[in-house]
Amino acid sequence: MLVRISADSTCDLSPDIVKRFGIFIAPLSITVGEEVFKDGVDLTPAQLIAYSEAGKKCQTGAVNVFEYQQYFQELTANGDEVVHINIGSGFSSCYNNALLAARDFPGVRVVDSKNLSTGSGHLVYEAALLASQGKSAAEITEELEKLVPRVDASFIIDTLDYLARGGRCSAITAYGARILHIKPSIEVRDGAMIVGRKYRGHFEKAVKLYVEDRLEQDGGLDPCRAFITHAACSSEVVEAVKSLLEEKGYFEEIIITEAGCTVTNHCGPNTLGVLFRRLS
Repeated sequence: MLVRISADSTCDLSPDIVKRFGIFIAPLSITVGEEVFKDGVDLTPAQLIAYSEAGKKCQTGAVNVFEYQQYFQELTANGDEVVHINIGSGFSSCYNNALLAARDFPGVRVVDSKNLSTGSGHLVYEAALLASQGKSAAEITEELEKLVPRVDASFIIDTLDYLARGGRCSAITAYGARILHIKPSIEVRDGAMIVGRKYRGHFEKAVKLYVEDRLEQDGGLDPCRAFITHAACSSEVVEAVKSLLEEKGYFEEIIITEAGCTVTNHCGPNTLGVLFRRLS
């Protein structure tokens, strides 16, 4: 009996990582006008940005119960166990839908990451490592539950325009931030998003200050790995952040990933996060 590791497409792990560990991905839907696409399957973040900039309304949608039932049926067909990690229940109905679907599949365990993007990706990565060590689904789930509150997830956003389009902030707030050159950071706290520190000036300068702030954490940094996850940032910005992390020497592994359609749709281009684990 194998333990299969599965996650929503919102985990934002790179195709290389997904392939290396044999991770299964359940894609969320993206509705563009009257068309429905699957995140990362037939719609890329670059295409989504192009649609949005052209004035088309783009909206993300959760994986529904029936889709999860079909998905779990396929993964358990040979009697294998499944550990499925969801985007946080505070951000989407995916977790509740997966729980309902899993009732029909005793071998499926569902984990609420209480996070998004590579905040949940940290859990998926760890689950894959544990599965490769021969851990059972129950053992993996127990370890993930301990890890959930230790994941530090945040992003700095260049513009609030995309959040305003999705109704997550007012157009007036977005306009004011644009005029004043404010770059807010968004943090995940207790399974919800809050506005953190607000930076002023050019994005490149704001990113550097954001990274330095994030590395000053109570409880200490877990040195195992950090993700640099971004939506349509220039390679120069991403490499500058990587170099800064390398200079600090805190992390044994630094992984760069591109945000999928869900984060991109809500936050827009020039969004970047450094996501890591705390020791406590």
